[in-house]
Amino acid sequence: MKLTPLTNRLAQPGRASMELDPLLLWPALGLLLFGLVMVYSASIAIAEAGKSTGYAATYYLMRHGVFLTVGLVAGVVVFQIPVRLWQRLAPWLFVIGVLLLALVLIPHVGRSVNGAQRWIPLMVVNLQPSELMKLFVVLYAADYTTRKLDDMDSFRHGFVPMATVMMLVGGLLLREPDFGAFVVIICIAMGILFLGGINARLFSILFAVLLVAFAFLILTSPYRRERLFGFMDPWQDAFGKGYQLSHALIAFGRGEWMGVGLGASVEKLFYLPEAHTDFLLAVVAEELGAVGVIAVIVLFALVVQRSFAIGRQALALERVYGGLAAQGIGIWLGVQSFINMGVNMGLLPTKGLTLPMMSFGGSGILANCIALAILLRVDWENRQMMRGRKV
Repeated sequence: MKLTPLTNRLAQPGRASMELDPLLLWPALGLLLFGLVMVYSASIAIAEAGKSTGYAATYYLMRHGVFLTVGLVAGVVVFQIPVRLWQRLAPWLFVIGVLLLALVLIPHVGRSVNGAQRWIPLMVVNLQPSELMKLFVVLYAADYTTRKLDDMDSFRHGFVPMATVMMLVGGLLLREPDFGAFVVIICIAMGILFLGGINARLFSILFAVLLVAFAFLILTSPYRRERLFGFMDPWQDAFGKGYQLSHALIAFGRGEWMGVGLGASVEKLFYLPEAHTDFLLAVVAEELGAVGVIAVIVLFALVVQRSFAIGRQALALERVYGGLAAQGIGIWLGVQSFINMGVNMGLLPTKGLTLPMMSFGGSGILANCIALAILLRVDWENRQMMRGRKV
């Protein structure tokens, strides 16, 4: 039986669509669409408050809908790109990401909001380079580890080059400042190095050094220190440093098991800051209760579990880059969603990180959709290879 080349199979969209992993595709689409509904619910009040500047109640809904459409279209296009091409492009994409992180810090180029300079205005939208950098770091770290598999036991050849570029990226992120993105990116790089077989003793030392570094960054920064103290006892200064967390906890308390009903949240009425971005889960908890929160957690758990399963399968097929990239995407989505949920529930100090695939934000939605498309592509190529071996 003559096997059809992968490049020819791309011309068979019907066949490809039947071979997509339903346990990854449907939970991911569910989170994206559920996010659209909750962004609308959480943003109605803030949108109506901007009517004097031309906003309407559906302002954020329409923008998020456009972002989601662009992201899904980009995902369909990205799915057509072979994984080997992403490996070839990974170093260049990483360089582009570093340049964008530097560009956002230039006065009158980067846009500052609430004391953070993280956005580049592009007429009708704002580009957030740190969101794209998370994707670029996944692709680059997977490529780096694949190339350095034989040097993973070497401090000089295996660890130092990656540590150097991560320090560069971390320095740029802390200048914005964007401590949350810094933590996520470090977790991605560390996770991929660990999965790639870095020396256990070296990894342990590195982990200890990072913990000390994080503690130093927190204790030497007044606003980070205040957030930490506010997290430890938000009710001590509920109108000051504990304001965000106290209102998030009130939202969770009001929701109880079944919630107060979709659209009936009180906390989103200018009590809970960033209700449609960083604290979207608190609105879910208030309106849909513990049942809604558990549903979100289960959907994220499915996406992360499938990411690692697809990665393991690729590694078993000796597709090292695809396997590490898939697991890197799982680390990214898992770590960021865990931090966001932990912040919303009062388990972690307040940090400005959105909920992947759900929170309002064009750059984040675009990066998430592209990452999911790459993940689906890795799985699709796994299936083609397994079918070829069976034949």
